[in-house]
Amino acid sequence: MQPMLPMEKYFGQFELVHAFYGAMPTGVSVSETGRIFVCFPKWGDDVQFTVAEIVEGELQPYPSLETNLVNTGNITMSFVSVQSIVADGRGTLWVLDTGAPNFAPPVQGGAKLVAVDLSTNTIRRIYTFTEDVVLPTTYLNDVRLDFRVGGAGYAYITDSSSRGPGAIVVVDLDNGNAFRRLNGAISTSPDPYFLPKVEGQILMNRNPDGSTFPFRLASDSLAISPDGKVLYYAPLTSRQLFSISTEALRDRSIQDMNLSQYVQYWGEKGASDGMITGGKGTVYAGDYENNSIRKILPNGEMETIAHDPRILWPDTFSIGPDQYLYVIVNQLHRQARFHYGRDLRKKPYSLLRMRIDEFPAPTFS
Repeated sequence: MQPMLPMEKYFGQFELVHAFYGAMPTGVSVSETGRIFVCFPKWGDDVQFTVAEIVEGELQPYPSLETNLVNTGNITMSFVSVQSIVADGRGTLWVLDTGAPNFAPPVQGGAKLVAVDLSTNTIRRIYTFTEDVVLPTTYLNDVRLDFRVGGAGYAYITDSSSRGPGAIVVVDLDNGNAFRRLNGAISTSPDPYFLPKVEGQILMNRNPDGSTFPFRLASDSLAISPDGKVLYYAPLTSRQLFSISTEALRDRSIQDMNLSQYVQYWGEKGASDGMITGGKGTVYAGDYENNSIRKILPNGEMETIAHDPRILWPDTFSIGPDQYLYVIVNQLHRQARFHYGRDLRKKPYSLLRMRIDEFPAPTFS
């Protein structure tokens, strides 16, 4: 009789919220009334709609199918390829459209931040970007909001470019003015010494012709403190966590070349895609190398709260009014571009949740 050998310890209690058998999702957001929204960027799957709401277990295009159909005659009014969605806790769903299917240069007028009124399910306002903000290399990745500053609040967006400078894009929601901050800074750039390893294998771009090159993505993960005064962020290909005062980000009298002196380093938190802040100031972050989720307390202490073989690339997080942490698990690392053209993903992708006994961080007073 063979002895039972010790095995790796797994922990964390998850519930399956939704199983996806179609296109691969990346984003999730739960509104203050418990509505659940997801998005599907156009990375090669058959994406019939890039934003959806889960209604009675079914995916429905949101806010309408027409909005999700690219209208080349009016690209600004239609969703091109949405990477992130964020419900702000006060009746609006913010849709971050990369305008860049398959990571191509953003189409003219396609990259935008769209405010959708959840009470009427109609677009309230669209914020577009000038060519000095959204560069040919830009990939708008995630967004956080704070309505306690400025005339109508501010949005902070990560540029997670794979071939250009990373940055944090700051948007004045009152007048629509936007500008790049920490452009190409060390804290928003890929860690050149980081070698990601997922499921025991080095993660790198592997082309069908046999050629390979490193996997490098700039600032991606994003979270904001409950008082809106601190922005936490991290490059996708890095294990490091950084933060900066949002006041310093907004203050254009501080030259961008001098802004890095306002950056605080928090240490290694693991390599994260998604990140979110709870109402107690806890930062929740994925660790895609270790199939894990951990939390970072305001004093800097870190704790792994879930380690599960089903967490195959924890992507976006959201905290619902039910005090659950929601996470999209999408096997991103198994995509064909990492495996010589062979798609190793196995459906379904999943939306999971776990109880954390913490409400989402507020965006307003």
